[in-house]
This record gives sequence, C-alpha cells and structure tokens, in this order.
Amino acid sequence: MKIRIKFSKTGTMKFIGHLDIMRYFQKVMRRSEVNIAYSEGFSPHQKMSFAAPLGVGLTSVGEYFDIEVHSTDSSSEMLRRMNETMANGMEVLSYVRLPDDSKNAMSLVAAADYEVTFRNDRQPVPDICGRFFEFIRQPVIKILKKTKKSEQFVDIKPLILESGVPDRSAESPVIFLKLSAGSVNNLKPELVMQAFYEFMGLEYEPFAIEVKRMEIYGEENGQLIPLEKYGTVIE
Repeated sequence: MKIRIKFSKTGTMKFIGHLDIMRYFQKVMRRSEVNIAYSEGFSPHQKMSFAAPLGVGLTSVGEYFDIEVHSTDSSSEMLRRMNETMANGMEVLSYVRLPDDSKNAMSLVAAADYEVTFRNDRQPVPDICGRFFEFIRQPVIKILKKTKKSEQFVDIKPLILESGVPDRSAESPVIFLKLSAGSVNNLKPELVMQAFYEFMGLEYEPFAIEVKRMEIYGEENGQLIPLEKYGTVIE
C-alpha cells in the first residue's frame, strides 16, 4: 500500500542537503520498524520518493515523501514510532494512506506556500509593507532567470499566485507568497525577493532574509489541495 508522510525541517537541520535527508529517512524507516517495500534487482532500495527538494538554508513545516509498505499500524502509532527516532529539528507531522491509483507526490506538485522574514529585523526600508504592495501591484515583474544552458528575462508575475503581509502592524512583518511549483512552472521565493530589492533600487542580500516553506499543493479541477489531503488517516 502507498503511504504519504508529511514532516517538518527546522533549526540547524536547515543546513542538511536533500540527499542527506533521504539517507536520514531511510535510517528512520529501519529504526522505527516500518515494513517498507524494497525494489527488486541486484541492488534493492527502499521505495521512497520526495515531493520537492528543499534548498539548503530553508526551513519548512510542509515537506512530503511517499513510501510503499507491505503492512502498517495506525497513523498515530506510526507517528509515535518515527518521532521517537527523530533528531532535533525533524518531526513527522502526518502519516496517511493513499488510494492505490494515486500519483506520487513529486508528479502532483503545483504550488507552494512560503513565509519570508528579515534576519534580526533588518528591513531594507522603513515602510517595507507599503513598498511590497507597490511592487506586487505591477502588471509585469521581470527578472533575469538563469538556467544551466542560458539566461533570459522572464515575467514572474503569473507565477505569483497569492501574496501579502498578513500582519502589517507587526514589528517584524512576514511576507506571504503562494508560488507556482513543479516541473513545468517553478518559482523560488528568493527570485521574488531579488525582484523586490531591484524594484526598490537596492542590492539584493540573500543572507538578509529567512524563508520557510509552509505547504505544498497538488491541483485538481483548478483547485489547490495540500498533498496530505490526497490520503486518509489510518485508524
């Protein structure tokens, strides 16, 4: 049967890269005695696939990966067993069973939520909220996007699905971004912030901001659905 697991990655674990996170969860499966299925062949490996790799330096409370198991206990029992083996900064948040015909998490990814804050309250300008709303109201937001083969100016405005500052009165405001994600249209929050700094006529300081991923979504009939909602809790 197919299982989808949601987890958080915070604190110093944000400095651990994606490949090491994969190896980490392979060990978690063994230590927590998850009856995970293995591939066949000369070098069998655990059947495990992650939704969307998280960049080094970013934290998250909405990461996902899928596994296949031969059998399983209840969701609450599996959460308990896995979290007993977790390192500080890692926590499994949900464990749900997927329909047999469900697509894997990676192929479903369509959008993601992010929160952006400024380190040590280092806002680049006094009225950061007002400037952000000026920036986001532009009909076109162009930025130089680099790939391995080329670089070109692209309009990222259509890829910003939602944005705002939930609490404008806060001493350290949080910028919310819902961005397109996945293999076809993918926009990183760092690119949005780079465009924002350029709009203000400032040099972009990547280490002046902190980014937290809040959720990852799939899309069905024009509606965005959190990846954990594709499954059901095992009683």
